[in-house]
Amino acid sequence: MNKRVLVKFSGEALAGAEGYGIDTQILDYIAEEIKSLVENGIEVGIVIGGGNIIRGVTAAADGVIKRTSADYMGMLGTVINGVAMQEALEYKGLSARLQTAIKMEQIAEPFIVRKAMRHLEKGRVVIFGAGTGNPYFTTDTGATLRATEIGASMLIKATKVDGVYDKDPMKYSDAKKLDTLSYDRALEDHIKVMDDTAIALAKDNKLPIVVANMNEKGNLLKIVKGDYSKCSIVK
Repeated sequence: MNKRVLVKFSGEALAGAEGYGIDTQILDYIAEEIKSLVENGIEVGIVIGGGNIIRGVTAAADGVIKRTSADYMGMLGTVINGVAMQEALEYKGLSARLQTAIKMEQIAEPFIVRKAMRHLEKGRVVIFGAGTGNPYFTTDTGATLRATEIGASMLIKATKVDGVYDKDPMKYSDAKKLDTLSYDRALEDHIKVMDDTAIALAKDNKLPIVVANMNEKGNLLKIVKGDYSKCSIVK
């Protein structure tokens, strides 16, 4: 069984039907899923995007806001989500710590990899906020970086689909699910599992990426225990 994993959620996943903001019922559901991992002895890191609050690329689209500033705004969005997730986990009785790539001591710890690993060893869930701390990088890349730094055995990308398809299953009825695919194929075909920088980093560090449906209750625990029937793996 995988002992330490990192789970990546999109910011949009927290928004619920409204499409923006934070739905506390979804937060509660995610916290329950994470709790099942912790109770089974798994050390868990979490990265959450910020798209439910603001996306850097979108904010910079018309040139009024520079891309660098827009990306920093997006990083702050991930910290807002991180605070919410920390609260939801503690509401479930778990011990959680939020670490950020940009220092904001009143809100969270600064990211220090040794401290993060110590928290994980003590059974605390560690949420990594503010992406990589640098503009022009996505939270997918941030998640891959943090997973590599903490020595996670896999990166689980929790999405709204049950895996990777050769084309958009929402548009094409003949779309085929790919149970496994190589890093190279994901890069060559520009399959939108994660952005190319994240996949290249995962390839360099031999970090498997598992794409799974976050709305499938109990799926995260099944994956960690080795049941990959309802997901796709890039390795």
